[in-house]
Amino acid sequence: MICALPRSRRLGWAIVGCGWVARDYVAPAVLQAGNSRLVSLCDLDAEALARMPGDEVPRHTELREVLEDPDVAVVYIATPNHAHAALTEACAAAGKHVFCEKPMAIRLEDGVRMVEACRRAGVMYATAFDQRHHGAHRKLRTLIHEGALGTVTQARIHYACWTPRDWTANNWRIDPRQAGGGAMIDLAPHGIDLLEVLLEDEWASLTALTQRRVHDYAVDDGAILMGKFKSGILGIIQVAYNCPDNYPRRTLEVIGTQARALAYKTMGQTPGGTLTLTDAATGEERPVPLSPEEDRSPFLNQVEAFSTCVLEGRPYPFTPERDVRLLGLLTQACDPRAWEDTACR
Repeated sequence: MICALPRSRRLGWAIVGCGWVARDYVAPAVLQAGNSRLVSLCDLDAEALARMPGDEVPRHTELREVLEDPDVAVVYIATPNHAHAALTEACAAAGKHVFCEKPMAIRLEDGVRMVEACRRAGVMYATAFDQRHHGAHRKLRTLIHEGALGTVTQARIHYACWTPRDWTANNWRIDPRQAGGGAMIDLAPHGIDLLEVLLEDEWASLTALTQRRVHDYAVDDGAILMGKFKSGILGIIQVAYNCPDNYPRRTLEVIGTQARALAYKTMGQTPGGTLTLTDAATGEERPVPLSPEEDRSPFLNQVEAFSTCVLEGRPYPFTPERDVRLLGLLTQACDPRAWEDTACR
């Protein structure tokens, strides 16, 4: 855990896009982080701004006011997906570091533009893959690295929810123009990133099947992604907007020759859940405990990690070029012959 630095040495963060993720998870993380402080909020919707925590934090409806603020060092972009590229370019031109929600962009060429803009401006860019910062996932990565599972053969993720058309008043996630797709582009990026981080391996190939089965909107409401890693490990990621919330729908399983790891209710925005190992020889299942210091908000962990890199002048461990590669995997995964909707174009 990072101890609180003096206020003058804490990195100033702005949040642009004040929807429920920013309100419930991002802003509280920045307010709690020992090396960061929330100095600005921005959204076109004044009502969304009013619902944000941080009573003393200035609120703006114009991006220009945020970018002109010398106290803002990092901008967390939490807008609908289609705005990520232009906002990143504007922030970079103003000399602000960028921490952008996933997916970094709808189109691969936009992701390339974003990285190039930050490179030219000499600012850091990172994508907000909070799942890699969950305490249980960090613990699992260590166990895999240390060989506790033996030779890993397969990894599977089921990350799903129930998202009808009227899920929120402004459900931009089902608008192909703003989101670029549905369940696949929204939920699969977490699994694509997380499995690489856990396995310390790279996807060699990735394909997907999508469906529009239950909900009456123009994007996919379910998808299965299948692929192989360079080491030969097989990976499956199942995501959905058509899975009732009362079903078990947030599971992560890694199978090895010596043990199987199962993380349950760890996929998501909150800490908690369980991690267990099943011994291959005896079938015995044992829990893997987390200390209170390990079981923290993944958003808090990622805010502190990025701030540390900026404050200490060292690279973020996950490069923007890697983020572009993962975006390429996502956008190329769908077979256009199997799906003709905008979600997989």
